[in-house]
Amino acid sequence: MTRSFHSYEDAVAFHGHTCPGLALGYRAAEYAMKRLNAERSADEDLVAIVENDACGVDAVQAIAGCSVGKGNLIMQDIGKHAYTFINRKTGTAIRLVQRPEPLTERLDPKAAALRKKVQSGKATPAEEKEFEGRQAAIIKKILTIPFGELFIEKEARSGIPERARISGSVPCATCGEMVAEHRARVKNGKIVCIPCAGEYSRGW
Repeated sequence: MTRSFHSYEDAVAFHGHTCPGLALGYRAAEYAMKRLNAERSADEDLVAIVENDACGVDAVQAIAGCSVGKGNLIMQDIGKHAYTFINRKTGTAIRLVQRPEPLTERLDPKAAALRKKVQSGKATPAEEKEFEGRQAAIIKKILTIPFGELFIEKEARSGIPERARISGSVPCATCGEMVAEHRARVKNGKIVCIPCAGEYSRGW
């Protein structure tokens, strides 16, 4: 029997730890599903377009049932904490954008200062323990404060994307490994994969 993810604890189990970013993604997914009258997607009926590759995306996968493998999680990583959700059944969609005010500084200014010390390795054991406690309090606030204090709801920028395609594969002329036709490149008149074409980069 397939297990359904509905609670924040399930999102934590999927992600591996709790953190403010995961809590934000959870709130976004939970709100969108209620707003669009959608259930956790078993196929591609609910689509998520995410504009970052941060922790919140894992909550979207766990709660909304959107995943890269099913083709209903579309990564458009442009470094924004923004999420578009589309209900294929109703044709409705919303885009949720995190508020511009720095979240940690707004919820707990002291935690923001402590985080810098902890990340730089200069914090004392007592400061690290204090930071953990403040971090837990911030996560609790994210999970309970009004949604409008976290995100701004906007109209979706794009229409309903086509469903995922299944394409054939071809061998790379350089490494010999199989590559999906729509991801292959042509280099010096030969079909090659993206790494052999020298194009792959994470963008940093």
